Amino acid sequence: MSDVHEQLEQAETAKEASREDKRIALVIAILALFLAFSETLGKSAQTETISANVKLSDTWSYFQAKDIRKTVVNAAAEEAKLLGGTLTDPAAKAAIDKQIEAWHASAAHYEADRKELQAHATAEEEDRDVSTAKYHHYEIASAAFQIGIVLCSAAVITGIMALVWFAGALGAAGLAILSLGLFAPHILPLP
Repeated sequence: MSDVHEQLEQAETAKEASREDKRIALVIAILALFLAFSETLGKSAQTETISANVKLSDTWSYFQAKDIRKTVVNAAAEEAKLLGGTLTDPAAKAAIDKQIEAWHASAAHYEADRKELQAHATAEEEDRDVSTAKYHHYEIASAAFQIGIVLCSAAVITGIMALVWFAGALGAAGLAILSLGLFAPHILPLP
């Protein structure tokens, strides 16, 4: 009789362990789902950051090219002004003065382009910084979800339910960080 009673107790214990394992499996599935979201968003943010860096580099290169052109045109105008001071022929002096005016107009145009490019580059820097901040949030959230999954797996093996609770807390923290990355990436300053 005690043998039957022990078998019933073992069956009940196995059934309870099976229920706990199913709950843990559900927590793992939920953490894996959020991990997938976090990894996908992180990859997207990383791609946006790289793209923004390329655009930013191109814009600053174009800015520098405009600056060099402006400097060359201004130097040519100054040189022509010096040359014009030594000329006695009124026609030649008028031609040089006309060219100097054209160079000054070009330099003013280059300066306006530079200011526009600088404003554009500043906006691109902000876009890059937002994408980078999002990426860092998603990476930290992914780490929290991954650690939570490992802890749940350890709970299945050891039967220590405190690990599942800790994994759930990590999952909640990861979800909070993921949400900050989506909606307010600059609130939490990350490296």
